[in-house]
Amino acid sequence: MTLFEKMRCLLTFGQGVALPLPELSAGTTPTQLFEQWFNDAQKSGILLPEAMSVSSCNADGQPSSRMVLLKSYDEKGFVFFTNYGSRKSQELAENNKVALLFHWNVLQRQIRIEGTVEKVSIEESADYFHSRDRGSQVGAWASKQSQKLKHDDELKERMSHYQKKFAQGEVPHPEFWGGWRIKPHAIEFWQGRSNRLHDRICFEKENEQWIQHKLHP
Repeated sequence: MTLFEKMRCLLTFGQGVALPLPELSAGTTPTQLFEQWFNDAQKSGILLPEAMSVSSCNADGQPSSRMVLLKSYDEKGFVFFTNYGSRKSQELAENNKVALLFHWNVLQRQIRIEGTVEKVSIEESADYFHSRDRGSQVGAWASKQSQKLKHDDELKERMSHYQKKFAQGEVPHPEFWGGWRIKPHAIEFWQGRSNRLHDRICFEKENEQWIQHKLHP
């Protein structure tokens, strides 16, 4: 990030810098536009531009949301990693419909994504797991994510146990930890404008082809 970009981020005080919309051709894909907007967010000075809200529903239809970090994206979808025993993973296993939200206030931009999820391959999960720092790898073994603590020191004790267990050599990739890929069928790009006349560019998938349209704000 350049000094100018840092100053721009500081001087906006979170009020945003409304950038012009890019020129879109009929063949522009949402992945191409996402890449451009994601790069803009990275340059703007936003902390963790890869942070996104993941919303899932359980079998009873109760929705829940949480923030996670996007780790990769391509034409196949958007990937994040987590414990497969966590509440979100259990809900995604019960109901594979999911929604993502990116919100970059400094740029007055949002991206809303709707789709379905699937697990990434074991190889992809293992490769990413071993790219993490060692403490995070051990922490993945120590945390029984979303389960109730038996007592206040339980997590500390489990961390100590696995630090000793994996003191030598590579930390093995746990089978209960891996990635989810969101396969989108609808993506909306929202750009803030004056007088609340915001731009809303939508892509919907029909017969494996992306169809563009715009919405009233």
